[in-house]
Amino acid sequence: MNGIWIVVIVLVVFAVYAVSVYNGFIALKNRVDEAWSDIEVQMKRRYDMVPNLVETVKGYTKHESGTLEKVIQARNMAMAVRGDMKEVSETENMLSGALKSIFALSENYPELKANANFMELQRELRDTEDKLQSARRFYNGNVLAYNTKVEMFPSNIVASMFNFDKREFFELAEDEQAARDAVKVQF
Repeated sequence: MNGIWIVVIVLVVFAVYAVSVYNGFIALKNRVDEAWSDIEVQMKRRYDMVPNLVETVKGYTKHESGTLEKVIQARNMAMAVRGDMKEVSETENMLSGALKSIFALSENYPELKANANFMELQRELRDTEDKLQSARRFYNGNVLAYNTKVEMFPSNIVASMFNFDKREFFELAEDEQAARDAVKVQF
């Protein structure tokens, strides 16, 4: 009789532990999803600013259409990518590089640097880039906590039972040092 009680107690303790760990995974998964949503909000804000920026620059730089087309192309590619974290990171890095080229153009056009719309868009973009960087750090922190729990024993047993898989970090391209440099919008 005592053996049966011991087995029942062990099963109850395991069940309580499994439910607790499962709920912890759900909470971490939801935090990761929320953090990704914050990144998407900032990316959308940046995507919405790009056409205004291009239109402002277009009036001053008629013969720089190749640069402006690259920015729009990078924006469209970044907007089209969904799901695969590596692909999202790559297209976001391309867009950041393209935006840097627009601000480099302004060095050749003093009247553009003096344009109030351009200066406001430049300030807004800098603010958005800062928020996006913060959202990426928040996302990666949540992914780290989630992945750690997925990999650690004994929670990895519950993770494998309920198909909680590791998530990918939002990373800059390793082979592009330029992508690691901050977007500079000061003149």
